[in-house]
Amino acid sequence: MMKSFLVTLFLMVTLYGVEVHHPIGEITLNGIAKDMVLVKNRLVIATDMGHIEIYNAQTLQKEGEIAVADVKDFMGDTIPARILSCDTFGEQYVLVSDSGKGGYANVYLSNSKGLELLIGAKDKEAIIKARFINERYLLLGFLSNEVALYDLKTHQERYRKQLSESKFSDFALNETKTQAVFACESGVLNVIDVFSGEVLAQLKGANVDNVYRVAFAKGLISAAGQDQRGALYDVRSKRGSYIKGSFLIYSTALSPSAKLVAFTMDEQNNISLYRTQSKEKIALLKGQKSTLNVILFQNEHRLFSASDDSYVMVWDIAKKKDER
Repeated sequence: MMKSFLVTLFLMVTLYGVEVHHPIGEITLNGIAKDMVLVKNRLVIATDMGHIEIYNAQTLQKEGEIAVADVKDFMGDTIPARILSCDTFGEQYVLVSDSGKGGYANVYLSNSKGLELLIGAKDKEAIIKARFINERYLLLGFLSNEVALYDLKTHQERYRKQLSESKFSDFALNETKTQAVFACESGVLNVIDVFSGEVLAQLKGANVDNVYRVAFAKGLISAAGQDQRGALYDVRSKRGSYIKGSFLIYSTALSPSAKLVAFTMDEQNNISLYRTQSKEKIALLKGQKSTLNVILFQNEHRLFSASDDSYVMVWDIAKKKDER
């Protein structure tokens, strides 16, 4: 009896202070979500059905859609072009598809003039991710773990640099878009100066295997690892630590203040929220339907999450229990 009491007490202490939250809203997409960005009040989602969908982040109402042409697969069948990456700046949108001929990337720019193919399969580039730096420049991440700054005015690369021989996984920009962190299969993170490509810091030790996703805010980086480690690095000191999960950690996000970090820490695709300084777990977000791809904080209490299905979940961790 004493043993049973101690186990119960331990569980009560372990769970104390951890609130369980469920989605307060849901967006249903026409396709499986592959990437998602939140810029001001605009939520842009890339799908495997050859288009991006644009939503108002407050009302969750759809405001638009941009599609690219279908492609032919290796059997000669016509299929939608999978969109791996998307972003927006002003009224411009960038779409990256890996469905070009031979498996190479097609990179499109959409604006008031229409849809333009910036980089085609004929260029034989394996681009995985693109993000706007400003209205003129795109930062590109390549499967080969190269980084390039692409000039939309000249249609030339300002630079291209090889960061390592390891396969690229993800990159994230800081809030001023002056620095970016690149992740790869080795677990080593490279922090670069966006406008020169210079490596400012190498962060290693907290992850020892492939890093699936990274986030970057207020000089702090979070990394979601195949090694079941949710890592946190201080860029200035280069010191890192990690929170141990119970399954592969596919996604992460930092709140705008970097006071909170989100990781997918278990096999049920729940999102765990921690205070970054103390690593205290404060909330568990339950209700995701499949493997998570992207988590985004809109502010310190509202989040969006996209997974390997056609649903985007909306969460509000400020809601009281009796309001949910």
